[in-house]
Amino acid sequence: MARDARIDLDFGDGTYSFRLGWGELATLQEECDAGPYMILHRLHSHQWRVEDIANVIRLGLVGGGMPPADALKKTRQYVERRPPLENHPIAIAVISAGLLGAPEEPVGEQEAPIPEAA
Repeated sequence: MARDARIDLDFGDGTYSFRLGWGELATLQEECDAGPYMILHRLHSHQWRVEDIANVIRLGLVGGGMPPADALKKTRQYVERRPPLENHPIAIAVISAGLLGAPEEPVGEQEAPIPEAA
């Protein structure tokens, strides 16, 4: 993750950058008829709609730098043709980074190993 709320995730056929900036969040709320935090709440409370997952991922890909036509194609292939729960964690990660920002430390950075007792 980066400080600009960009997050790199394995998705579909590779690893892609996702980012929900202000413009993508505004589009997301129009397309889902709910504010971004409400969409996050729906995803966490299991009251989501399939469009919530698809739109978060598609707009996240666009915000991450993918051309819109390519993002739509990836979303149709790897979201709309797959079981919704397969992409549920990706949607949560993308919208969380967009709303909350990203921590300064990269995800998965390991702590220093604890020395073994002699």
